[in-house]
Amino acid sequence: MVANITDLLSTTKTQLDASDISLRPSIIENLERISALAESFTDRRLRSEKDCGELCDTIDEEGVILWNLSGLVSKWPDNDGRALASALRLAAFRLVEAGLEENPGIETDQLCEALIHVLGLASKTGATLSELGQYDVAASVLTSAAKYEEMLRGEDDPDSTYRHTKTCARMVYFSCRMESAWKEGNYTVAEFMAQKLLGRFYTPVSDRVVLAAKFHSIGKYILKKQAEKTQMKASDAISWLQKAFGIADQEEISIPGAPELKVRCALSVVSGTRAYFLSECYDSAEATLEELTPSLDSSKDHASSEYQELRWLRLAILKKRQPRDTAIFDAFKSIINHMELTEVTVTDILRELRTLGHQHTLVSAVTQFLLQRALQCNDTESESVDRVLSSLIVHCSKDEVHSRAMQVIVEAFTSVSEADKELRSIPAAACLSLLWQYGDRHYHAKRWSQAADWFAAGSHQLFKVQNSDSASKCYRKAALCYIELREYSRAAAVIRCCAPDEAATHYLAFLVAIHQGLEDEAIKSMHEMVHALNFDRQMLLLATRISHESELKNVLLAVLEALLKTVKVSNSGETVVEAMALLRCIIRLVLKLLAEPTATRSMLVDSVVVHFRTAKILVDAASEQKAVSLIIKDVSWLWRTAYNCAVQGCSDWDGFQEQISALFDISKDMLEVYCQASPVEVEPDLYVHLINALFSAVAGRVFAARGAVSANGVMNVEQIREISAEIKASKARISQIIGTNKVTGDDDLLRSKYFLHTLRVFEAEILAHVHDWDQLSEIITDAVSSGSLAVATYEAIADILWEEKECPVNVLCGGLEAVLHATLDHNSLSLEKYARWLRAICTITLARNTSADRHKAIGYVEQAVSMMENSGADEAYPMDERFWLLATSYNTGFECLEASSLDEAKRWFEASTVICRFVPGGTERAEKVCHLSYVSSHHLVIPASVDFGNICTASVSVCTDLNFL
Repeated sequence: MVANITDLLSTTKTQLDASDISLRPSIIENLERISALAESFTDRRLRSEKDCGELCDTIDEEGVILWNLSGLVSKWPDNDGRALASALRLAAFRLVEAGLEENPGIETDQLCEALIHVLGLASKTGATLSELGQYDVAASVLTSAAKYEEMLRGEDDPDSTYRHTKTCARMVYFSCRMESAWKEGNYTVAEFMAQKLLGRFYTPVSDRVVLAAKFHSIGKYILKKQAEKTQMKASDAISWLQKAFGIADQEEISIPGAPELKVRCALSVVSGTRAYFLSECYDSAEATLEELTPSLDSSKDHASSEYQELRWLRLAILKKRQPRDTAIFDAFKSIINHMELTEVTVTDILRELRTLGHQHTLVSAVTQFLLQRALQCNDTESESVDRVLSSLIVHCSKDEVHSRAMQVIVEAFTSVSEADKELRSIPAAACLSLLWQYGDRHYHAKRWSQAADWFAAGSHQLFKVQNSDSASKCYRKAALCYIELREYSRAAAVIRCCAPDEAATHYLAFLVAIHQGLEDEAIKSMHEMVHALNFDRQMLLLATRISHESELKNVLLAVLEALLKTVKVSNSGETVVEAMALLRCIIRLVLKLLAEPTATRSMLVDSVVVHFRTAKILVDAASEQKAVSLIIKDVSWLWRTAYNCAVQGCSDWDGFQEQISALFDISKDMLEVYCQASPVEVEPDLYVHLINALFSAVAGRVFAARGAVSANGVMNVEQIREISAEIKASKARISQIIGTNKVTGDDDLLRSKYFLHTLRVFEAEILAHVHDWDQLSEIITDAVSSGSLAVATYEAIADILWEEKECPVNVLCGGLEAVLHATLDHNSLSLEKYARWLRAICTITLARNTSADRHKAIGYVEQAVSMMENSGADEAYPMDERFWLLATSYNTGFECLEASSLDEAKRWFEASTVICRFVPGGTERAEKVCHLSYVSSHHLVIPASVDFGNICTASVSVCTDLNFL
């Protein structure tokens, strides 16, 4: 057998020296045969009890050689190295075992050394085989090792020379036996071996670290299997992990290698505590962590990931046990104080806090503490501040105690601001967005007080650095909430904090003034809104609706006027429709205001005229664009409203002649457009209204001019000329309408002609004011040829001519003559007026004192005599005019007689003789006049004895009593 072993060893060594990898299977097979042969040799040797000292030494040496070769093989970089090394170790162990002498005569020291040596080989060989999964072979080797351990334990060592080496050898054996049994599934043996290892051994630190690591790996394996829902229990893992912790906890910090051991210990405690946690043994887990926490916090490596994991585990356990908030807060505080602020760590804290959302006070306290920790970091880590701040806002939004939530938010904002930390633009916008979102949520739920607080929080100084407009927006949102609460004074105070150059600010001020009934303030705010930045026309539309609902007509009027100014008329004509609708609303509103007893009439009258003029501009623009058909109904409404308004103004608006005329003028223009744009023939009544408007507009301006002259004594020549031109245009248009038979009713036609005559009178008056005598003469000519209806015109023109002191005599006389002839032609003048005008004509012509003028005058006197003769009892020639004619005839004849104009004198005396018949005492006067007529006809000289004093005196008295025009 020994020869076989020797041959196999020789062959195997040769193959090992060849370094041919393909020979390894045969080498391993030879080594296995060597192991079997060596084991058989050992059994035979023990049974034979023969002395084989030399042979045992040889076998032992061969075993040592193979063991040393196993150390080299294991280093070869190929996959078969471990299998070859384990085969070498097995063969080496069996050879050394076969060469071990157990002779009772051997010395104790030698035996101890041999047992220690062989126990070490057996332990390591068993461990190697166990790692390769050769559990049966490993169990056989370790069984042999158990015999040697027992032998070694029984050996005496009085001087304790081998105490340390014996302990180390036994510890290695127990460790290998434990690990192999565990891998084999023999948990009872593994647990027994572990208990052996935890006995009173003195073990170096390095060995303890290895041992703790083995306990830890077994515990971790059980935890893994327990997580996979196998039959293993978390309590089994706890047992192993506690063993690891027990070993590590025995070391002092000053011992070399202790820090590494502490780290492994921490890992073990984390795993063990987690096992407690998973098995719901919260008391044990908490007790373990409480014992460890002081040493964790005092450690130089207190911020290590392992220690942080323990702190997190402590927090998880506390959450399960539901202790007081202070305990959980302390756990969070410990984590935060010992962690590096990164995106991951901050996320972990915030995620954990979300699981405690119902504990608002606790979460707020922890988040604020985290915020303070973030504020103490460098600027490069300011992102943590942003995230914590936004998370705090989200949490506070869920707090049922509103006042507490707002207090926490404001304190957080203040702490960030006081720490001189500036939020970046994007995080600041995100925080503001959250505040507005939660404010809007309360607002829509009609919790306006809470909404106001959320909005007001956004006005904090913290956000003004990056977004200066945000404060104003927040103030405005808060003001809206106060408006809903009807706290208008408070809303006004908040609005005053907003930027004054923003349209939205003034809109809110308008809204507050509306609710307070302050019309002037509302109108002022509305105008400032229109001229402010970021003005949107939609604001005016909202203001219109609000003003209408509040029934503040003055405010509504101002808003509609402002809205009208924002309408931009386009070429399409569509915007004209919108503008017309606005104008109609405005005009209706102004007319309603005018009907109120307390109305400011002057302002409103001017306003209605302005808006009608604006409408006229729009209509003219539509006419140019040929888009009148789009607004034909509006045009109809406008002319009717303007006309009726002007008619009403004639009776109610004293002192507003110019405005009334403007309304008639606008009505006329609108009616003209309507008549031209109407797709069908218009009714004759429309032309009647058109004539009325034409006449009334001119009449109003004439009356206004009269009033201005009477009041100021100064004449505006330019205005007068404009009125004159307008009169001519109106006359022409009325004449055209009449000439085209647009007016069919007799009464309407008659009235229209009267309007023409009146316009001539107005024109004559205007021309007399500007001393345009040539034009005035043309007017007189036109008037006298205008028919029988012009009688009143004649009289008025005559009055105008007579009263105008600067009127040239020829114009005055010619005018009077023309008027007189016209009245005679139409036999439409009373004798009283006839006598007055004839007297005026005669006075003017006789004053010229020419033969032609006297000839014209005697003709008028003779005509008057004829009128006296033909007048009836109902209408007699005025008596004072008779005396005047008598005196004038006699005196003129006497003057002609003295001037030797005997024929003229005779004619005058004859006329006076006839007049004497129509005056009291005329017979006596006629005798004297007849005598003078005879004298003049015979060219005689008047005797000095003839007394004509009575006639002259009578003539003078009559002339004195006469009243001229």
